[in-house]
Amino acid sequence: MKGYDYKVTAAGRINIIGEHIDYCGGKVFPAALSLKNTIYVRPNGTDSINLSWTTLPDKVKLDIGSLQSYANEKYAKFQAGCAHLWKSAGHKVIGCDMLYDCTVPFGSGLSSSAAIEVSTLAALATLAGEPLDKREIALTAQRAEREYAGVNCGIMDQYASANGKKDCAMILDCKSVTHEYVPFRLGDYSLVIINCNKPHNLAESKYNERRAETEAGLEILQTVLPVSCLAEVTPDMFSKHGGLLKGKVYDRCRHVVGECERVALAAEAMKRGDIKELGGLLNSSHKSLKELYEVTGRELDALAEAAQKHPACVGSRMTGAGFGGCTVSLVNKDGVDDFVKFVSAEYKKNIGYDCKIYNAEISDGITVEKL
Repeated sequence: MKGYDYKVTAAGRINIIGEHIDYCGGKVFPAALSLKNTIYVRPNGTDSINLSWTTLPDKVKLDIGSLQSYANEKYAKFQAGCAHLWKSAGHKVIGCDMLYDCTVPFGSGLSSSAAIEVSTLAALATLAGEPLDKREIALTAQRAEREYAGVNCGIMDQYASANGKKDCAMILDCKSVTHEYVPFRLGDYSLVIINCNKPHNLAESKYNERRAETEAGLEILQTVLPVSCLAEVTPDMFSKHGGLLKGKVYDRCRHVVGECERVALAAEAMKRGDIKELGGLLNSSHKSLKELYEVTGRELDALAEAAQKHPACVGSRMTGAGFGGCTVSLVNKDGVDDFVKFVSAEYKKNIGYDCKIYNAEISDGITVEKL
């Protein structure tokens, strides 16, 4: 892009398995995608950050002296929140022009907001000549989403967006905020991502309600168990003490305990190259998210059920927060074309409109290129 000094990217993410456990202190299994937010950036010698987009006619000017006052800006609240918190932490924020080009589809559950936040912080650090501390960038981006945009999210999205590595997934410990890379080699299989095309909005969905339910369950379990987070509750502990919980709170916590175990089993299966076992765990995860956590909905269930019926598919589940967004499926390479046709037709027959298939690879998180 002519006239700009740097090209900075951060990735959208897919979560292979481990849903709704990041805010419970669990380990999750995400990977960064080749769907990215790209920022072209240059200093402008003023006290303002000027934002523009390749896909929108809007232009927004942020005054660096009053970054706290843009929380209601439709397209700029994530950027303003990041800049505000970055500056509050003692980092230098210099006036600049930022052109945004995002290929992560909005409302898809592939973390477009995290890609925007992480790339914004990486761009600000790059312009100020600061080293890129990816962990700090991820934590600041999470704070921007929670404190500025009002979504009480866990750390997974921002961390995977910043720290992703090509051809690797990561086991991310959301309690210690540390990670281990696991080579993501699928052999004869492909990862197929399908968007149900039902838009979702996390801040307005039942996401915060689910958090409150798991927190209520933890409080009760802590009266009999020496645990600091729900992810520390083992299946054995839960079978012994889960009866203290009632109704929906029991269901939510049962999902978290089971999903934490599935992540550990999935990581071992991946290390062994056992894609069929990994697929079975994906199916179990979707069932739990549907029946115990109740975050799937008609559209995601239609996609997952159609996928699971196809002979080339060894596993499929919703990915992301739910209430819309995407499924992720493991499909034998020889059967991908037929699988896509079959699932698309079944979905349209059951739901009445088309789904969307994404071609995406496992990619790096933050990248910086001098132009």
